[in-house]
Amino acid sequence: MKKTLRRFTLLVVAVVALLGTTGCKTVSISSMQYIGGPTFAPTDPASIEILRTPPSRPNVRLGEVTAEPSSDSVPVTEIEAALRSAAAKMGANAVVIVSDRTQVTGAMVTGPWYGRSLQETTARVVVGVAIRYTGP
Repeated sequence: MKKTLRRFTLLVVAVVALLGTTGCKTVSISSMQYIGGPTFAPTDPASIEILRTPPSRPNVRLGEVTAEPSSDSVPVTEIEAALRSAAAKMGANAVVIVSDRTQVTGAMVTGPWYGRSLQETTARVVVGVAIRYTGP
């Protein structure tokens, strides 16, 4: 009985540790395809370029993709992978990053009913424009 309780305790501690180290590193992604724009078949996310400046090649804009990492500890590679995945669904060849900053994403009311205060919540938000190359 004592041995079973010890094993159960170790299992619970291991699960909590695993969730504590990996459960909080997610990237929330949203996309908005432009109305009236061209539509393409989905592309392979691995082939999508992440650009910091607009390309010189002719292209067409397909829509916007927005990534909100859950914390500052989320690796850049995960953020870029999420942007690639969303842009691939639009048929993009590249994502041009137009904004990467910390901004107000919500608010929380705290305190008793007679002395409430409003605390803003901020988070990193990365916005990119999904593009498709139209020429060589």
